[in-house]
Amino acid sequence: MGQALCVCSRGTISLGGVRYLLLHRLAEGGFSYVDLVEGLRDGRFYALKRILCHDKEDRQAALHEVEMHGLFDHPNILRLVAHCMVEKGTKHEAWLLLPYVKGGTLWREVEALREKGTFMPEQRILLILHGICRGLQAIHSKGYAHRDLKPTNVLLDEDDRPMLMDLGSMNKARIEVNSSQKAMAVQDWAAQRCTISYRAPELFTVPSQCVIDERTDIWSLGCVLYCMMFGEGPYDAIFQKGDSVALAVQNPIVVPPTTRYSAALQNLLSSMMTLNPQERPSIDDVLHQLEGLQPAPAGQDTTQI
Repeated sequence: MGQALCVCSRGTISLGGVRYLLLHRLAEGGFSYVDLVEGLRDGRFYALKRILCHDKEDRQAALHEVEMHGLFDHPNILRLVAHCMVEKGTKHEAWLLLPYVKGGTLWREVEALREKGTFMPEQRILLILHGICRGLQAIHSKGYAHRDLKPTNVLLDEDDRPMLMDLGSMNKARIEVNSSQKAMAVQDWAAQRCTISYRAPELFTVPSQCVIDERTDIWSLGCVLYCMMFGEGPYDAIFQKGDSVALAVQNPIVVPPTTRYSAALQNLLSSMMTLNPQERPSIDDVLHQLEGLQPAPAGQDTTQI
């Protein structure tokens, strides 16, 4: 995927020969921010992600994210429209032009339901979870893992179709660890790139002889499912209180007792959050289990707390 030339002028940018009108800031993080832009040619809205690159390593990381996007053309993975690297004095900015998804993130939807005092109905959970699994299946089938799956990295369109985004932490699914030095390197990388409250247990204390594989994503997927069912991730409150997530994930997950959801859905959740990664299902197994689940009864839109 070749880089597209970009030029910035007051109120507009030009990327790949196409001009876009800068509208307003959508989001801001530690090393990146996202602006809403409008295509002057097609009238469509896009999200322009700008990644601040302080050195060569940062630039390589940004180009890695571009490369990962280039591997996929899938309805459940956010596509990359165009990209370029912009010089900002001695520093650089990587610009990634992405489709604007009006529905926002899955986390925003979970928060909105929580504020209304409702939970997501099972039928809707199954619909969203199925799409997330399809996106993960596409990633895993190419020999990669997402490594940072969480509700803020899942976008929902108007039809509740989920799209996985933020592919910067993606790497090869299978990581062979055969020394304490390699184990520490993987552990340090995970600490930097994998969100702590959605990080698989095997990434907190990496053994000197092991194989890390794509089932780290299955654990994270379980945390996302838990979030849809109960309004927050299983370790969100522990992290917010300042307690040790690394210690908490070494104990079997406790699923709150509930009659809102079927036993089959709760069993699926428990299977994904198995401590031993070798005992966790593959994404194909999860999809197979999902297809056996019956949708919730018609009309069961929300459940009051």
